[in-house]
Formats: sequence, C-alpha cells, structure tokens
Amino acid sequence: MRIPILLLIFILWGQSLMAQTDPSRRSTFYLTYGSSGANLREFNEMLSDKGLSPLRNGYTTLGIGYQSRINDFIFGVELYQNNGPKSVFRDYELDYRTSRLYFNVGYALTEEGRVQFIHYMSLGVGYLNFQMLKEGQPERLGDFLASPAQGFILRKNDIQKGSNYFGGFLTEIGFQLGYDIRIPSMEESIELIGKFGYSFSPFENAWNKNGVAFDNTQAGAFLRMGAGISLPDRNIFYDDATLGLHFFYGKNFVSVGSFNESLDANDYNRLPDIPGNIGFKIIGENGRKMYGAEIFNLASKGTANESYDQSLNSIRFYGNLGYQLFKRNNLEMGVLGGLGFGSVRYTLENLNKPEFPLLFEEPDYDGYIFARGLMVKPELMIAYALPIAKVNAFNVVYSIHAGYEMPLGRYRFGDTSMQSFMKGPYLQFGLGVRP
Repeated sequence: MRIPILLLIFILWGQSLMAQTDPSRRSTFYLTYGSSGANLREFNEMLSDKGLSPLRNGYTTLGIGYQSRINDFIFGVELYQNNGPKSVFRDYELDYRTSRLYFNVGYALTEEGRVQFIHYMSLGVGYLNFQMLKEGQPERLGDFLASPAQGFILRKNDIQKGSNYFGGFLTEIGFQLGYDIRIPSMEESIELIGKFGYSFSPFENAWNKNGVAFDNTQAGAFLRMGAGISLPDRNIFYDDATLGLHFFYGKNFVSVGSFNESLDANDYNRLPDIPGNIGFKIIGENGRKMYGAEIFNLASKGTANESYDQSLNSIRFYGNLGYQLFKRNNLEMGVLGGLGFGSVRYTLENLNKPEFPLLFEEPDYDGYIFARGLMVKPELMIAYALPIAKVNAFNVVYSIHAGYEMPLGRYRFGDTSMQSFMKGPYLQFGLGVRP
C-alpha cells in the first residue's frame, strides 16, 4: 500500500513542476533532539521471570536532516542515533542503541511563508546494538586482547563493519511544524522545528537476536525539537544561494599497521586495509560563503581467530565553513575547513554465543575498547552542476573532495595510540542534488 502512495506523490509532484515554469522552493538543514517510548517486552518478560526489574521504557534521539520543498511537495533525508537508558545488573551495564537512515516524502499543508506545517512519511534502514558489558575500560590493550570477554554484544545490520551493512525495513509517519526567524541582512533564516509521530518496524521479529525480539528498539511515538538553517524562496535568488544534499563514496588513506602489530603479538589475524566508505554532506552556498556538515564511517573487519570475529570502526562528524574561489557557468571550486568529532572502536565478538536465557546467565563472551575526541581538516572541492529540467527545479551536482584529517584528541586504546588510524589524506567522489 505504501509504494503506490509514494508513486502517486512523485507523479503529482512532477505534474506540479510541469505546470509552473518558476516553482517555489526552500531548503533546510537541521539538527533535532527528542525522546521516544519503547518497551522491550520480550526481554523484560525474561527479567520478570527471574525476579528482576525491567529495563526503563524509552530512548533519546539525536538527528541530522536535510529537507527541500518544491511547490507543496517535500523530499529529504534524515539520520538518527537513538540511545536507550542504561540499567545496572551486578557488575554489568545493560544498554542499547540504534541508528536509522530515512528517506522522506511529504506534503506541505500551509502556503510558503514563515510558518511551515508538513505531513510526511519515511522509509529507511537501520542498525541495532544491544549489550550487557562490565563497567569501565581496560587500561592496557594487551590485557583486553588477552581476555576480551567482558559480557555480550548483539548486533543486527552491523554498521561497525561498514555503512553498507545498514539493513532491515523501517517506516515513520509524522508531522513537522516549523517557524522561520529572520537573520538581519542575510538571506538565510533560523528555522525552529518540532516533529511528532510514530516510528515502527512493519515486519514482526525482524530484529530478532539470539531468541529474543528487539523490534521495539526501532519503534515508538516520538517528539523531537530542533533548529536549522533555512533558505526560503522569498528571500533569495537561487543563482546566488543554494543548500544541497550530496552523497559520496570516499577513500581515507589511514594506517592500521601499528594496531596490527598488537594483534600479531596476541596471535590474532591482521585486519585488512580500510576499504572505501559511504557518507553524505550538506553544503550551503551564499555568494562566495560556504557552510554545512558531513558524516561518514570508516570500518575494517575480519576473522580474529577460530573463536572471534573482529571489527575496527570510526565515525567522523564535521561542521564545515568555507569560501568559493571560482565559479563560471556550471563549474565551481572552493575550500572548506572542518571542525568535528571522531570515535574509534575495536570489537571482538564470539562466534559461539548461546540463546537467551542462557546467554543472560553466562554473559562473558564479547568485548570492545574505544576512544573519542575532536578532529580538524582542510578540504578542496571541485563541483559541476547540471540542470536536469527546463523548469529549473533543481540541479544534479558532481563533485570531487580532497583533504587531510588531523586528530586533536589523544585517541588511545589504553596504552596504545590510534592516531595513525585517525589522521591522513582522503579523496571523495560525490553525487548530489540542490535547488
């Protein structure tokens, strides 16, 4: 039923564009924070059978999104990180987190103006991490490698092995209310955003792990509040100001050599070099000023030995500012500087974990060690914008990005530095759309 609705929306949108030679447009880049309700029913029933208190309901959500309105039709992309409440059991912490990537379509219920009221539907994919691990981190990497069993980790669609592992099928239905606050002497507005609705996984037991369904980690009524930068059509000429969404495939030339030496010393297999990674950028331009944000995920995976799988993962998030050096016809060149946040995590997962409830009674199988800190980078961007319709609704943008990442944090696994994995040059090839 949902697919025909999506097709109908796109057909109506196309007819609307063809009917107007100068469609109204606006684009918004935003961050949101909120909470959702979720009751892990099957796991809580198991705890109740053992006379233990259930996990607390609900989780918090942090998200980044891009949305574009052309006439009254909406399309966009959102990425959410959801963190469940922690509970303590003996020497262990019970915790879960999920990630979701949504593609949105919707319809504006108000005319273009300072107030926006939108009804939308989202289709997407996700990731689940449910864990019960001992508190604290090892002080030495060698101690962790010698005895990695700190509890258990259950993952579904494990993006710790790469963003291409995102999977499943998730949906969300909601409403969005926005209000523009004008910035004096600038085309951009600050848009205050509120979102409410319901997220769910439409297929029963789609998030089952080791005999327990964790579907409700991806479900629940939600309320999110946030703010962003909006480019309303009434404020600008789009030849001078744009806000676009760009997906990219990139290669980071970082080294795992020193870490592989530690693996060799503890009789683990070496990790392979980091393959290409997938991410997205939101890039705004106004005159010659550039700004935006980006997020991407580096990962290497393999078999550690006959008992364990291993993965080394790093997520990078940047806020960017820059300047456009050159623009002629459809060709552009600019420089950007980024300040952001990075994390690095090494995981060992036992290949022979039992099902629940035995796993809960004897949990020591898996473990991980992690570090995090600030990052900076300079970047050079070359782009070519290609109009794809006579109505000039939006352009397809081909781009190349090259830069160098430098860690500001220590990034240590106990006594072992991971800076060689966090710094180095990169090259990205992007494909995007912008009004």
